[in-house]
Amino acid sequence: MAIDKKQVEEIVRAVGGKENIEAATHCVTRLRFALYDESKVDTESLDQNDLVKGQFSSQGQFQVVIGPGLVDKVYDEMIQITGGDRSSKDDVKAVAGKKQNPIQRAIKTLSDIFIPILPAIITAGLLLGINNILTGPGIFFDGKSLVDVYPAWKDLASIINTIASTAFTFLPALIGWAAVKRFGGSPLLGIVLGLILVHPDLLSAYGYADAVNNGTVPTWNLFGWEIEKIGYQGQVLPVLVSAYLLAKMEIFLNKRVHDSIKLLVVAPVTLLITGFLAFTIIGPVTFAIANAITSGLIYVYDSYAALGGLIYGGLYALLVITGMHHTFLAVDVQLIGSQGGTFLWPMLALSNIAQGSAALAMMLVLREKKMRGLAATSSVSAFLGVTEPAIFGVNIRYRYPFIFGMVGSAIGGVLLTMNNVQATSIGVGGVPGFLSIFPDKWGVFFIGMAIVLVVPFVLTVLFGRAKLRKEDRNESNETVAEPKAATSQSASSVTSSTAKTDPNQRTRSAAQVGDEAVNTLEIMAPLTGQAVSLEQVPDPAFAEKQMGEGVAIEPSSNVVVAPFDAQVAHVIKSKHAVILEHASGLQVLIHVGINTVSLKGEGFNMHVEAGEHVKAGQKLLEFDRKVIEDAGYPLITPIIIPDGQDMVERVEVTTGDVTSNQNGVLKVHLKG
Repeated sequence: MAIDKKQVEEIVRAVGGKENIEAATHCVTRLRFALYDESKVDTESLDQNDLVKGQFSSQGQFQVVIGPGLVDKVYDEMIQITGGDRSSKDDVKAVAGKKQNPIQRAIKTLSDIFIPILPAIITAGLLLGINNILTGPGIFFDGKSLVDVYPAWKDLASIINTIASTAFTFLPALIGWAAVKRFGGSPLLGIVLGLILVHPDLLSAYGYADAVNNGTVPTWNLFGWEIEKIGYQGQVLPVLVSAYLLAKMEIFLNKRVHDSIKLLVVAPVTLLITGFLAFTIIGPVTFAIANAITSGLIYVYDSYAALGGLIYGGLYALLVITGMHHTFLAVDVQLIGSQGGTFLWPMLALSNIAQGSAALAMMLVLREKKMRGLAATSSVSAFLGVTEPAIFGVNIRYRYPFIFGMVGSAIGGVLLTMNNVQATSIGVGGVPGFLSIFPDKWGVFFIGMAIVLVVPFVLTVLFGRAKLRKEDRNESNETVAEPKAATSQSASSVTSSTAKTDPNQRTRSAAQVGDEAVNTLEIMAPLTGQAVSLEQVPDPAFAEKQMGEGVAIEPSSNVVVAPFDAQVAHVIKSKHAVILEHASGLQVLIHVGINTVSLKGEGFNMHVEAGEHVKAGQKLLEFDRKVIEDAGYPLITPIIIPDGQDMVERVEVTTGDVTSNQNGVLKVHLKG
């Protein structure tokens, strides 16, 4: 498809001109800019540009969605127009990172460390929840637990508890791995560092308080220097600081030690020095700081429970918008590790539901069919713990549902904190969040859940409909105020216009034409898993359908196959995406994972080349789930019918469990 050079020039002007572009690159779907001043961006001009499917700013990058295949040509044309240098994605990411303030960089660092270890913590929390159900008294029987009444279940509960508690027992090893990897060191050394800090020879951090009271804290005596011989189970700060030091020291030595002796020098020296400093300086200092922070939070929680619940419960959705919610992952983990539970996570779960309820209410308020559909699907996503589609796609756009969601969440937060509701783990949000709650507090949590379902929904519907009635009255008043003759003429024009633009009328016409002269192409699932709507994809370019209609699959397999007989139109250099072209000319994009372009092909094995003809069911590519998950990227795979294809009449989406090359996920109705 040829592109209009003038439209590309308009994109350059809209982002502030070439003098405002510090670096620019592109991925399979969008242009990515690092701009000197984002305030110079003319968003209205971009919206009016036929090449632009969407735009947004994320983590210091301004992204302009163009669409697969076409984005390459637009980027090439843009480089010719600006005379700039081609930049890699890492170049743009590095430049964008420099524009973030220290707080933003710190938040991103914590996010990069804790998100990759969340699956282990979530799993541990769910298993602990099962153990609590089995061993908690009063859940099924008055004053007794299930294992008290049925002793045969006791050892099963014990095994579950052992499996579940492992992630928290060796939490420093998980953090050490993720932190050292984030800071540029060897992840294996990070694991060893974490295990050193919880070595069985050390006094467990959980028994430290009792040992202090009894005067039995063991010590090392280094030439008269008494060092407490304690471990750091459940601690976050000691291992974070130690991991940073280890990574920087390893990098320093790797640059200066000859390759022939690196194995004998770098790792031993790095671990010895870091371990020594961890036990002598870093550990004691950060242990005291962490305990002070924990004690402060608990004091506020105990003394001003209602105020704490009101503020955190009410404002959590705002933290999501700013990205600061990632900061509290470390706080939650610290509370769980040191206190056995966190009072923050239950409020997060209710905030998820509240935003979902507000988004669902917009179905009864909005008139546009597409937005009603987005409200429905994004609300389901929020109820399952992923709020970004609901917040960014619906609630923030109209403001009042977002505010009413925060109101409901604040009320729920007060209820939870006043009743000491705590979670055994983090990661399970939304409606399933009750599985993380201590069973004896389920009743209170369910009442809180009812509050955040009802309050935002009712307030949003009442306010939204009142707002619509007011707008309708204003329009009627404006019509009545016109001269009678003009009114008659306007009424005629409005009737004519409505006949042309009414969505329902347009849908009926299309259906009638479609019934008479439309060919359909059924696109089979290219991989096995759970097919879901695009709104559940944690990327606005896909979730808001800026590139086109489609579906997404949460894969349970690691093989992508051709969904129909096709020619390979384009293979993305980083091997994470491919564009196929049907004999009809229809193109389909298969994009494995979100932001997986950053892996630069690591974990992907492409089996086809551009120009090659493939049969339905033929293997296109394979991917390593562990590599992608360890890097912290979602595996969800969008299958997109890119916009701008004139032969497309409409697209039908099918969701649910699918098997590759056996179940259809998209039905494309073609014109003619």
